[in-house]
Amino acid sequence: MAITLALIPVFLIIVIGQILRRVDFPGMSFWAPAEKLLYYVLFPCMLIEKLTYAAHDDALFSALGVAILLAIALATLILTGIQKIRPVSGARFTSIYQGGIRFNSYIGLAAIQATIGESAISTAAICMAIMIPLINVLSILAFSLYAPGGTPGWRNVFLNVIKNPLILGCVAGISFNRLGVDFPAPIDDVLHHIGSMALPLGLLCVGAALDLSKIGQGSGALAWALAFKLAVMPLLFCVSARLAGLDAGSTQVLLTLGALPTATASYILARQLGGEAPLMATIISAQTLVGMVSMPVIIPLLLPLTT
Repeated sequence: MAITLALIPVFLIIVIGQILRRVDFPGMSFWAPAEKLLYYVLFPCMLIEKLTYAAHDDALFSALGVAILLAIALATLILTGIQKIRPVSGARFTSIYQGGIRFNSYIGLAAIQATIGESAISTAAICMAIMIPLINVLSILAFSLYAPGGTPGWRNVFLNVIKNPLILGCVAGISFNRLGVDFPAPIDDVLHHIGSMALPLGLLCVGAALDLSKIGQGSGALAWALAFKLAVMPLLFCVSARLAGLDAGSTQVLLTLGALPTATASYILARQLGGEAPLMATIISAQTLVGMVSMPVIIPLLLPLTT
């Protein structure tokens, strides 16, 4: 019940974002620049602040890496195995795959802060530093293997990954952490104030991006993507975390990340690399909507496995 109550404000802010878009306030021209500000400035500043002052723990970093690699490898094997048994078109499968392994970091960090506490944000940021480049590379690899139109240019893939602002924020924060950097108080305050804007604005943008008219399209592929991402994936993360020997708090962080709806950036990749973009848009909206109900259920249900 405590987790459910903690998640209610997170999802209410998403609902407020949807309401603001529907009443056209402050106007449709607001949301695209807001998302750009969030992606390039606010979110990287928050990651830098959290990772710079995270406790040095090489054992935790290694265990998180093992758990994440194991969970995503198992997810990939399951999804590609189902594709062999019950094949769909390659373009459609890339949308299902992205819907299965990607995660909405804005919702994730807000949910972790609400349910576990501020201290868990640094652990979540370390997880993101591992997951974001890995998932981006695997998603693009899926397009090269399944989507029509051939293999994307791997040089461009590499450049897009290393130029990702979230990855750069993680790299900068980890580097400062390893170097023992201690910013002057004014710099700390700037990073903190800018970073503190990221989560509420991110949730508002998630709500504004929801396209409820897409819900109901996509037939069985949508049901597949919903069931796998919101039920199977958190279980895989939870089991992998226990196998890697993580403590209960870190396991709960991974469980929460696994239970998240997919990232809105999935649509851009589907549109650019030959995926089934309309289905991807449907999966994003449906997972976000259903996730408001599934996360308060699945996290408490699996939480006993973390202890």
